[in-house]
Amino acid sequence: MQSNSHSNKQKPKPLTRDERLKAALKANMGRRKAQAKARSAQDETTKAGEKDKG
Repeated sequence: MQSNSHSNKQKPKPLTRDERLKAALKANMGRRKAQAKARSAQDETTKAGEKDKG
């Protein structure tokens, strides 16, 4: 019985430009979505504070 250790340890194929751009765009959109969610939560707490004062 022989093991194919050589085939399992091949270097991963470098990503194409399109794949790199797609990954970067996905990460960027995730960050933007998180920022928007944080801002909306902050706005809601600010508005709730203004209602209590008014």
